[in-house]
Amino acid sequence: MRRTLVLVSLAVTSMVALAFLIPLALTVREIARDRALTTAERQASALGPVLVVTEDPASLERAVVSTQAGAARRMAVHMPDNTIVPQGPRGGSRAGLDQITEAARRGRSYTTRVDSGHALLQPVSLDAGRTAVVEVFIPDEDLSRGVWNAWLVMTAVAAALVAGSVAVADRLGARMIRSTRRLAEAAGAFGDGDLRVRIEPDGPPELVEAGLAFNAMADHVVQLLAAEREMAADLSHRLRTPLAALRLNAEALGNGPVADQTREAVGRIEHEVDQIIRTVRKPTARGSCDASKVLKERVAFWSVLAEDEGRSCELIGADRPAALPIPATELAAAVDALLGNVFRHTTEGTDFAVTLHVGKGLTGILVADAGPGIADPTAALRRGSSGGGSTGLGLDIARRAAEATGGHLRIHRSVLGGAQIQMWFRTKWLPPQRRSRRLVRRRHSRI
Repeated sequence: MRRTLVLVSLAVTSMVALAFLIPLALTVREIARDRALTTAERQASALGPVLVVTEDPASLERAVVSTQAGAARRMAVHMPDNTIVPQGPRGGSRAGLDQITEAARRGRSYTTRVDSGHALLQPVSLDAGRTAVVEVFIPDEDLSRGVWNAWLVMTAVAAALVAGSVAVADRLGARMIRSTRRLAEAAGAFGDGDLRVRIEPDGPPELVEAGLAFNAMADHVVQLLAAEREMAADLSHRLRTPLAALRLNAEALGNGPVADQTREAVGRIEHEVDQIIRTVRKPTARGSCDASKVLKERVAFWSVLAEDEGRSCELIGADRPAALPIPATELAAAVDALLGNVFRHTTEGTDFAVTLHVGKGLTGILVADAGPGIADPTAALRRGSSGGGSTGLGLDIARRAAEATGGHLRIHRSVLGGAQIQMWFRTKWLPPQRRSRRLVRRRHSRI
């Protein structure tokens, strides 16, 4: 936009400058020409009274030399008897005989082209119908004297005006771009989870209104998220009542392996509910975690249930740290959603494996099972869509967790024969501008 404003200003001011400069330059040239001709006519007219009084060659020569043109050997008097005053090397005649005759015939002054300039021929009537012709030579440089200097001055003034208008347009464009970039950066930071970001509106009135609207929108979103967190916490808190009854019933089972497993399962459920309540009451913020540590904890949690159902559970590649720019709670929720789908949509005894793949700039978490697989991966990725009678939110939770870092989620066929869910995370946060450009390119490629 800034470059566009500069180019528009340059084009407009250049056209305006040319519209005034070209006619003015032509006018200056005509003024210089008229000035030279007027000076020549005035000097030629000065010899008219002398010719009326005397035709003596010596007197006429003195009169010619007394003028500026005569002193410069650019004036001559053509007498009716075809003699020229002054004669010899001091003469200033350059016109031909036919041109002198034409001037005498016309009876009025006129200008004709001669070698290296123009000649002004001024006829003067004498007695007995005779006519003398006064010739004044005007060099080409006198016709354009001062024109080039005037043109240079006008060009410099026009260039200064164009440069000034371009500089003003550039400053205005920089101010507008700066305000627009601040608004875009604030929107990108807000979209990345920094709910505290606000901007100080400045710039053109339209951008000020957009900044005020952004601040109002951000405040409203924060209020809605706060209300949503409180509602989620209240709903999770309601689970404590049936859990308390379930714990009492578990305590009444007495001793034995089944009773111990039941009490342990109830304890884990209570722990998860408490964790949900604490998590939803915290505002969403950017964080980081060790993916290998999170996977070890979650696989250990689900391995107890897998043992009860006779499933083989394997964790691969989690023997070294793998930092991810995502909070541990969000990554744990995504992993739990995928592992929960394995237990929910496959029969008991179905094996599964979790693989951590650490690459350059990209880290993947692959959950594979030996179940029947997913018949329609596209439909399975739609939020709320489920072919197995569940809520249909598990894969969407995992997808949003991956896309929060600029990554993606894919569904493939695993080597175990069932489905393989691949979550790919970028190991560094993408700047808002780069992320938005990448999403735009992805949309165009789909089109």
